[in-house]
Amino acid sequence: MATDNEFSNNMGGKSNFAKKRTSLNNLIGGLGKLPPQALDLEEAVLGALMLEKNALSEVIDILKPESFYKEAHQKIYEAIFSLFQQTSPIDLLTVTAELRKMGALEMVGGAYYITQLTDRVVSAANIEYHARIISQKYIQRELIKVSTEIINSSYDETADIFDLLDHAEKSLFDIAQNNLRRDSRKMDDIMREAISNLEMLRDRTDGLTGIPSGLTALDRMTSGWQPSDLVIIAARPAMGKTAFVLSVARNAAVDHQRAVAVFSLEMSSVQLVNRLIAGETEIEQEKLKKGNLADHEWQQLHSRIGRLTEAPIIIDDTPALNVFEFRAKCRRLKAQHDIQMVIVDYLQLMHGKSEGKGGGNREQEIGSISRALKSVAKELNIPVLALSQLSRAVESRPGNSKRPMLSDLRESGSIEQDADMVLFLYRPEYYGLTEDEEGRPTAGVGEVIIAKHRNGETGIVPLKFVGKFVKFVDLEEDFGGAGGDSFGTPDSFGSALGPSDAFSNFGGNFDTGGITMPSRMNDMPDDAPF
Repeated sequence: MATDNEFSNNMGGKSNFAKKRTSLNNLIGGLGKLPPQALDLEEAVLGALMLEKNALSEVIDILKPESFYKEAHQKIYEAIFSLFQQTSPIDLLTVTAELRKMGALEMVGGAYYITQLTDRVVSAANIEYHARIISQKYIQRELIKVSTEIINSSYDETADIFDLLDHAEKSLFDIAQNNLRRDSRKMDDIMREAISNLEMLRDRTDGLTGIPSGLTALDRMTSGWQPSDLVIIAARPAMGKTAFVLSVARNAAVDHQRAVAVFSLEMSSVQLVNRLIAGETEIEQEKLKKGNLADHEWQQLHSRIGRLTEAPIIIDDTPALNVFEFRAKCRRLKAQHDIQMVIVDYLQLMHGKSEGKGGGNREQEIGSISRALKSVAKELNIPVLALSQLSRAVESRPGNSKRPMLSDLRESGSIEQDADMVLFLYRPEYYGLTEDEEGRPTAGVGEVIIAKHRNGETGIVPLKFVGKFVKFVDLEEDFGGAGGDSFGTPDSFGSALGPSDAFSNFGGNFDTGGITMPSRMNDMPDDAPF
């Protein structure tokens, strides 16, 4: 019988049979590949850990037991780590004894194998470099595992494609995250971190533990926007929801250099930036809208936008965003820009599923959206601030007070359930209320009503709404000043006005039934979109 080469030569070239044979060999070779591994380096690292007592501190943040390919090596590393937790010395004898106590000595090859490991190295000089190679091989194995699962799931005709995409991206994201931090931690490890945080906070004078809002009285009640919290900011139209979150985003990014992502489903990115420019330059938005600026205002514009231009603010104005896209984009922004806070404007414009996919009613969809927002906050360990509309029940409420309540949250009780904090924005003058119950003027006053606070106090925080500059600022301490055209921000809580301080100058106690301050602020037009 002719060989493949002879058959090929007789045909004047490579035959189809030979081509198929080559493809089959390649396929078999592909199926026969070993997972990425570095057994010699694993042995060298374990040997070095038993030679030098301080070697483990160089690799403890890099390696986990599962980072080792060989199961015996995983057990040996577990024994070394266990000795470290007990503050016991780590050497050939103690590791052997610990493995015997664990009942794994024979499984790893006995005391003789442990001795062989120490013979392979003379020092731990390059242990960190070797450990990183072991970690890279582990990541490669995890990528192969996840990719295989994705391939198998992709052949399943019954699988939901968007759930599959979400699972695929989350799995890949988890590989990166899990190699920077551990998912499960023991109590003593967590306790050390908690005590360390308390000691760090002891030295701080501002009392902030989260992302600052830049609004002193609000930060005093909340200690800043807390990691993993879902904060719902709800109000009727024209109350200033967008103005409020843009003020918060600007303060966090410009004054404190915290990266902020803003998802605007209602307004374009240019419209949002124009609002930020108005607040930063203190040029009226109406003038910016028309471009009708005097020469000195152009100079004022260019001289003041420098800090805003350099601010770490990322704006995404994708319309009709669904929760799958939102999660995917947040993960990418966290990986690329290390975002510290996410703002969504606004919740009711999001979709729970991809467009064209059937689902339950709108209330169930809003519930799935609020759960997704909370999930992102927890997964990325950052605060998520989501704007929400209120129902018309506020408008029909009898009496002069139109302050919203939790029951006014529109379309779903899940919003209240999932939120760690619910804030309402309320401006009495919008309803034509020129005075409150005690006769105090309401012009230029905005209230932030903390209706739910899972980890803190509730109450009302009075703020000044600067309509022509489209922003919220702290109330002035000196009420006989400039009449509302220029406001400073207190540097510390000690100089800030609290709910009770703000109205002590008016001869009365603070009353949550009516919070007002005199102002000569110009109001925005009634049709201004807030």
